[in-house]
Amino acid sequence: MARGSVELGTGPTTIADIADIAAGAKVVLCQEALDGMRSVQQRLLDAIERRQPIYGLTTGVGDLYTVSLGPDDISRAQLNMLRSHASGMGKPLEAGSIRAIMATMIKALMQGYSGVSPELVLTMAQMLNRGVIPWSPAKGSVGYLIATAHIGLVVFGEGRAWFGEELLDGRVAMERAGIPVLTAGPREGHALISGTYEITGIGALAVHQAEQLVRIADVAGAMSLEALKGNSKGYDERLHRIRPHIGQVATAARLRALLEDSEVLAANRDHRLQDALSLRCIPQVHGAVRDALDYCTNVLTIEINSVTDNPVFVVEDDELIPLPGGNGHGAPTALALDVLAIAIAHVSTMSQARSDRLTNGHISGLPAFLVNEGGANSGFMIPPYAAAAIAGDNRSLAAPASVHTVSTCAGQEDHVSMGVSAAMQALAAADNLADIISIELICAAQALDFQLPLRPGKGTAAAYDLIRGVVANRDSDRPMYPELQAIRDLIDNGSLGASVEQAIA
Repeated sequence: MARGSVELGTGPTTIADIADIAAGAKVVLCQEALDGMRSVQQRLLDAIERRQPIYGLTTGVGDLYTVSLGPDDISRAQLNMLRSHASGMGKPLEAGSIRAIMATMIKALMQGYSGVSPELVLTMAQMLNRGVIPWSPAKGSVGYLIATAHIGLVVFGEGRAWFGEELLDGRVAMERAGIPVLTAGPREGHALISGTYEITGIGALAVHQAEQLVRIADVAGAMSLEALKGNSKGYDERLHRIRPHIGQVATAARLRALLEDSEVLAANRDHRLQDALSLRCIPQVHGAVRDALDYCTNVLTIEINSVTDNPVFVVEDDELIPLPGGNGHGAPTALALDVLAIAIAHVSTMSQARSDRLTNGHISGLPAFLVNEGGANSGFMIPPYAAAAIAGDNRSLAAPASVHTVSTCAGQEDHVSMGVSAAMQALAAADNLADIISIELICAAQALDFQLPLRPGKGTAAAYDLIRGVVANRDSDRPMYPELQAIRDLIDNGSLGASVEQAIA
């Protein structure tokens, strides 16, 4: 659940901050940052009066950078940039993704290197706080330019936006929300589309969700180990001390905490000398994923707090100096998000393998498909099929997007990042992972019923009890999908994670 408000400005902004804003948290803007924006904006206005050549301001953009613009053309050119760049296709982005992108835009512009007015970010903050959600198609971005252009049109009273449950003309949506529509000032079209905001906003949501889900995957794996009377020696601290990858050591420690005081494991200590890799190697696989997540978190956090506009403006010796450059290239985030999608695929495939093992009576030692009266009942035969299909989708989504760079804009932008594709693949994979883990959890809870009256460990018992609070034991067939969704809801609303953390704290 999102916090009540998040401040954006001079202080550091986290991935969790962006996720909270995406989920509906209000935005508060730092006055010191707003004052700094005003100072740079005034210097920019002075430079325009002197006819100083500045890319994207007194010239065109892309391959039109050689075309000069006079003062009277600047406002029209800024709005025209948004009109022409708003070229997205397909189904619209979800509201959370739009809000995340807008949050990253505001954060970057408030650092005072873009030359735009404080009124621009104040207007965007009002849109977030009053529920004006610009409409933007999801397809068409090679790393920037598309969703941000659709967002920018609404700021200036064009485009389309959601307000309440209605999709409205942008100006109408702004009027209903009581937000004055701006006139595009110098750089106020170009600055909105020049950064890596789409990659960063959507990518931050993917990283945030993946971080939560890896913790839930630990729980599901631990429950499966107990249900299969597994051997927990593979999680022994001494074993991991001699291969001390940070994520591996942390995962093993977490599994020990989840399984502490497990009556099931205590009663079956000598049941099996060694387990399958999907059980024995959870520390190694989930640990490697944690290490990858640390890398992704570092990259996305830097990007959220960076300025990726082009050009940027610095003040030295009271003189405004424009710096054209390539900070808008999304390579750092695109590569990290490709890694994230690969990491998610590993967790997905391992969870699916455990679901299949739990329901396979030939190797589990449990009733076939986890139901006593087989034949007349199919029990849990089909959920692992669904997990296999969705895990297959995640392996497809793990194919790197960033390698598919092409030349665009008449050769001027001849190595694009494809970072938005990487971000959307990672976000889709994270959403799929939540479904895959839900399937493992429902299978593991049913399998643990066959170990009663023995109780699971501290953390796994908390998860089992919460699941049994919304899904009853299945002794005969009944519709499966509502119960799968009920467990997915426990993941999405945070109650499963919170219950487990409280139990092992």
